[in-house]
Amino acid sequence: MYLKIAIIGAGSMGSIYGGFLAEAGNEVYFIDVYKEHVDNINKHGLYIEDPNGSRYIKGIKATTNAEEVGVVDLAIVFVKSTITDIAVQQNKSIIGENTTVLTLQNGLGNIEKISAVVPVEQIIAGTTSHGSSMLGPGKVRHAGHGDTVIGELDGSITDRINLIAKTFKEAKLDPVTVSDNVMGVIWDKLLVNLGINAVTALTGLKNGQILDYPETEWIAVEAVKEGVKIAEAKGIKLGYPNAVEHFKEVAKNTGENISSMLADILNGRKTEIMNISGAIVREGEKYNIDTPVNKVLTNLVLMKEKI
Repeated sequence: MYLKIAIIGAGSMGSIYGGFLAEAGNEVYFIDVYKEHVDNINKHGLYIEDPNGSRYIKGIKATTNAEEVGVVDLAIVFVKSTITDIAVQQNKSIIGENTTVLTLQNGLGNIEKISAVVPVEQIIAGTTSHGSSMLGPGKVRHAGHGDTVIGELDGSITDRINLIAKTFKEAKLDPVTVSDNVMGVIWDKLLVNLGINAVTALTGLKNGQILDYPETEWIAVEAVKEGVKIAEAKGIKLGYPNAVEHFKEVAKNTGENISSMLADILNGRKTEIMNISGAIVREGEKYNIDTPVNKVLTNLVLMKEKI
């Protein structure tokens, strides 16, 4: 069964998912404000470069106007978490009463922002570990496959979550896992991001280099520990018994990567700091838990955005 799918935010990661899904036979629409990217895809197809070579994927319909798309079966939200609510509101014409909306974004708060526009029972969530980067308008690099984990917000295993997982697998987006604890999975990734993103954005280090210096390793570890305290206070069931060791493992495994937050700083873009370290600070205030390391990291990144 093929699906009608819209990608809200066809940056590097949205393009990878949309490209693979289109290649597998699904009816895929890219919705993005980057007109040159949209025009190039419509004219030439989507160019994907990966370790095994490169190819153009045809048949994707790209647009800056959601009204041209109509209602879809599945909308995947890939915009930066800073504009989630705006993007979903502006593109709500694609969302009908039977449309499933999937967020695979980083950080906290995306589900809440989407639920301000879409009934919460239509929302599912997940994480992705695929690596990607933009090469130019209509062109992306797929650095490598990673896990895709999706799940219902209440942990139930439904027909729709299984169908979407099957669709992803058929599109060769493996490995794909359906989780009965997707909020725990989101927090697992958030804790890794707490250790990596702000520290790399402020120092210019690659992911693995954080562990090469006792100063940056200490800061990163303390940021993760603060996040664990918040997760415990919220009753989140984490997937890893030792979040600090998991962060270190991911930092090593992605050692040569430039984090998305560092890439944003290098390119003069607004970061997702308020949905990562800043989210821990906000949650800490709710639970009366001090988060001094994340507070300093948040303010330093916010300052870095201004200079």
